[in-house]
Amino acid sequence: MEKNNLNVTFKGGAVTLLGKVAKVGDVAPDFTALSSSLEAVKLSDYNGKVRVIAVYPSIDTGICAAQNRRFNQEANNMKDVVVLSVSVDLPFAQSRFCAAEGLNNIVTLSDHKDLDFGSKYGFVIKELRLLARGTVIIGKDNKIKYVEYVPEIAQEPDYDAAMKVVKELL
Repeated sequence: MEKNNLNVTFKGGAVTLLGKVAKVGDVAPDFTALSSSLEAVKLSDYNGKVRVIAVYPSIDTGICAAQNRRFNQEANNMKDVVVLSVSVDLPFAQSRFCAAEGLNNIVTLSDHKDLDFGSKYGFVIKELRLLARGTVIIGKDNKIKYVEYVPEIAQEPDYDAAMKVVKELL
């Protein structure tokens, strides 16, 4: 897996992101991750919809939890949009969190098995085998319309910028 040369920090120190950097205008690579029921799910299963991919290191941190709550809230108001919430957490942990929080507008996907999403979109943190925080938006035409790699993992993504792009696509 290749180094992607983006500058991201975690707890004040630089980390190495691996995989191909996702770029606006690129055709979105298909990937496979595990659903909460341990079934293989592909990005292409959601063709024909605008897809918001909310990427985060672990559901067990406050910032990641806030990110999922916010995207769940945003998804409640969007038609023809699916929010895919991707981390390397086990599907059981993702399901437990969503059940406890009442989050039913997002689709949680676990990249823990193969890091297929993380590798194809450049979000794998080499030193931790976690995913960096960010957002990817894919249009109905299967092209990447927005990408954010949050430079400091302890910060939340730019929700306003992401939602502006989603609204333009609807």
